[in-house]
Formats: sequence, structure tokens, C-alpha cells
Amino acid sequence: MFNRSLNNLVSRDRDTEPASTIIGERELMPMASSGCSGCGRCAGNCPTKAIAITDKWTVDLGRCLFCMDCAMVCPDGCISEVPAPDYALTREELVVSADTDIASMERELDASVRRMFGRSVAMRELDTGSCNACEVDLGCMSNQFYDLHRFGVKVVASPRHADALLVTGPMCVNMTEAAERTYGAMPEPRIVIASGTCAISGGPFVSGDVSGAGISPTLEPDILIPGCPPTPDRVIRTLVKALGLRH
Repeated sequence: MFNRSLNNLVSRDRDTEPASTIIGERELMPMASSGCSGCGRCAGNCPTKAIAITDKWTVDLGRCLFCMDCAMVCPDGCISEVPAPDYALTREELVVSADTDIASMERELDASVRRMFGRSVAMRELDTGSCNACEVDLGCMSNQFYDLHRFGVKVVASPRHADALLVTGPMCVNMTEAAERTYGAMPEPRIVIASGTCAISGGPFVSGDVSGAGISPTLEPDILIPGCPPTPDRVIRTLVKALGLRH
């Protein structure tokens, strides 16, 4: 009886699946239709000033909390929910409009970087002052439902054993030295992943006791995962796709 119970939890009894179909659905982001009059009420109601209206309507997913408060105040009902990208490799790519090619944002890292990691990655998570929502969802990745380890990704306790540093939070001033020392302890090659709106831009805490707009310039991210917080399946899909992991 004991052995049969354990067999329900092990990765070898689960079917493999491509990255595009990993558990869960894409995050839904706000997007204005062609009927937008440019009145600006949505931009004024955005808690993180993620929306801009110039020659076209854009939303900065690095700032967006995915709260859809913008849609609530649109007088013409022009803002709807559309599928968002799981991640991007540059900060600039996270500013999107209706004509943005979302699929093109989800590129793999450079081939030379992927070859260094092979088919497995050791990851260290670092909280630089978050509200703890990101940590709750990241903690779920290792449970038997999401089962992160079946993709060759393991979470390690020491940065000296880590290939990747996954960072959450807006980089509080008091965490700057700790973040630099953590990154410095990692062996090369190494990558940095900014997970969540706060890590990317500072989010709602950008005017607080923080070192900058997100973890940059203390740490320069190689991968950016928008969301508040990013769900476990989105983080897993990002790791599999960006690192070119095969199983």
C-alpha cells in the first residue's frame, strides 16, 4: 500500500508534454481595440502607469498588474482581455500594442548559452523585498501537480550550486548588497530571471525604498516574466522554452 501511494507522485509515471501545452492557460492582458477614442481614462486609472496613448494605445507589461482596472473605466468598452506572452528577453519588448507579434517575444536564449546548461538547470530563488505572492506561487512549482523537476530544473539552496538566479521583488535598498553577493557566488555561465512585475519595474513599490526600477541595475535580467504574480505554469513554460529544455 505504501509503495502504491508513492507511485502516484513520481515523475516517471506522468506523460511527457511539449512546452506549448504545459499545464494551465496564458495570462490575459488588457488591449484596446481600434474603436479606442484615446480619452485617456484607462491610463489615468492604471495604478502603475503602464498604459500610454500617443499615436497608438500601448501597455507596458513590465509595469502591468493584470488587474483590468483600465477596462472598468473605459467609457466605450474598447478594452478587452487577450492572451499575453509568457516572457520576453528584453525590457523594451514588454511594451506591446495591438499589432505586436506576441509569439516573437518568446525566443530561446542564445544557442551557446543553452549548450552550456545542457538538459538540466539548477536554480536559486532570491526574494528582494516582495509582498510574498510570487513566493507562494513559485513554491507550488515543486509539488506533484506542477512537478517542475520532470523538466530537468531543480531548486538549490546555495547560489554556489546554481546556474540560474530567479529574482522576485522590487530590490529594496537593504537587499542590494545581498543580491550582488548572491550573484557573485554563482559559477559561470549564469543567468538572471526577473519574475513578476516588481522585479521587472518595481511595480507599485517603485517609489518606495528601492534601488531602482526593479532589480536593474543591481542585476541585469536575461529573462523577464511579467505578472502579479506569474503563475507556476507560466514560470515553468518560460524555463522550458527560453532554455530550450527537452524531455
